[in-house]
Amino acid sequence: MLDICLLGTGGMMPLPYRWLTSLMARYNGSSILIDCGEGTQIAMKEKGWSPKPIDIICFTHFHADHISGLPGLLLTIGNAERTEPVTLIGPKGLGRVVQALRIIAPELPFEVKCVEINQADQIFEFNGIVIEAFRVNHNVTCYGYNLIVKRKGKFSVENALQYQIPKEYWSRLQKGEIIADKQTVYTPDMVLGPERKGIKVSYCTDTRPTESIIENAKHADLFICEGMYGEKDKKSKAEEYKHMTFYEAAELAKAAEVKELWLTHFSPSLIRADEFMGEVRNIFSNSKAGKDGKTIEIDFSEE
Repeated sequence: MLDICLLGTGGMMPLPYRWLTSLMARYNGSSILIDCGEGTQIAMKEKGWSPKPIDIICFTHFHADHISGLPGLLLTIGNAERTEPVTLIGPKGLGRVVQALRIIAPELPFEVKCVEINQADQIFEFNGIVIEAFRVNHNVTCYGYNLIVKRKGKFSVENALQYQIPKEYWSRLQKGEIIADKQTVYTPDMVLGPERKGIKVSYCTDTRPTESIIENAKHADLFICEGMYGEKDKKSKAEEYKHMTFYEAAELAKAAEVKELWLTHFSPSLIRADEFMGEVRNIFSNSKAGKDGKTIEIDFSEE
């Protein structure tokens, strides 16, 4: 099961009723955070989720509303007596940016590792979650992310008997272990069927619509996408500043054939996002206006 929380839904600046856009995911005892603007750790506190288990922090880009909360969050994690390393992933230049921000957070009881994305598409894997970074189209280098939990194939008793595998090895092989027994080597593929559909969450913000978003979000269980503007007369402004309207995000969700769309990264001038959702759902029916603290538990689909 993958727990997802949209900690905040605002763009540009935090407001009294809306924190800046950030995503937190929990799986297998660890947490992943995507973006950390001003006030993100307050949003986390309001939700009741701890920052201590955060092992990975991914950054879409280096505008202040997506990274300026990092020094304070690192200090809070340090005050929680964490000693394990924290890995930061982001566009080229991440190390230099983090080094500058850490002038005000110089002493931490854990190591901070910076991993810079140096390709248009790049894959990382940590603790059972695959993180796919993909380039989008903003006025600075910016990436979207997929969080993927893979699912192994079903155990096949028929295959195990066919290969004459001793029963005491079955559960170990099912867990992915390779077993060498005298002159025979048993591998998991000998007892497992084809890989089954896992869990996929796609996240992108601060971008114009691109084909890469459609390709990377394809068949996602949840697609969290920026909708800076709900007002149709602001499309030209979205184009100028390389953002998206609600309707453009819905078109992407439709083209990518996702299960569910959450809109986020609302302009400070946008007060009631729900007012525009009727027309958005005419494009993609399972669209929802994001709300601070909005949470979902995504489990493997039944077969």
